[in-house]
Amino acid sequence: MLPTGNVADNNGNAPRQGVMESRIKPIDPKSHIVGRAVTVKGHGGDNLAIHQGIAAAGEGDVLVCDLGGYDQAGHFGDIMALACKVKGIQGVVLDGSCRDIEDIREMGFPLFSNGVNPSGTVKATIGEVNVPIICGGVTVHPGDIILGDCDGVVVVSQQDEDIVFEKALKKFEKEKQIVEALLEGKTTLELYGFDKLIEKLRNL
Repeated sequence: MLPTGNVADNNGNAPRQGVMESRIKPIDPKSHIVGRAVTVKGHGGDNLAIHQGIAAAGEGDVLVCDLGGYDQAGHFGDIMALACKVKGIQGVVLDGSCRDIEDIREMGFPLFSNGVNPSGTVKATIGEVNVPIICGGVTVHPGDIILGDCDGVVVVSQQDEDIVFEKALKKFEKEKQIVEALLEGKTTLELYGFDKLIEKLRNL
């Protein structure tokens, strides 16, 4: 999988486009996810919508859940993680808090959330599945590509995915050449032309 940084740097023209806020973190820094989004819109403190999403998602999907950032309940736990893993769901991104993270880590299931809280939830409100949502400050549509690693989560829209990944791959290959040049003794200033930029800024 390409690093999220390479993808983020080529994901549209606006700064931070498609990059979720840094509060959305993996419970295990070794986690990696890539797959198409199945979206869930629910209510903070209520995880019925996530159960709906698990039922709707299939092998290779990533479940992306908007719970309004509520962090005072464990919306997603080990039983739900096992249910996802059995179905072949690639991971879960949760704008809300989770629990049972030690068990989920041992299971090897990729989970990204905005916090951890052992409190339980109710099952009182029907959620919406496969509708546009906002997760980690980013609009996510069903079918968007979701990438996650230790740096965070990036969302790539379906209409842009081919060009984004083509550019990201080129950057990845270019950075391998940069690494080789650094090992040969070159500096980042000369490799990126920053020495000329510094001289230009000094002369302003």
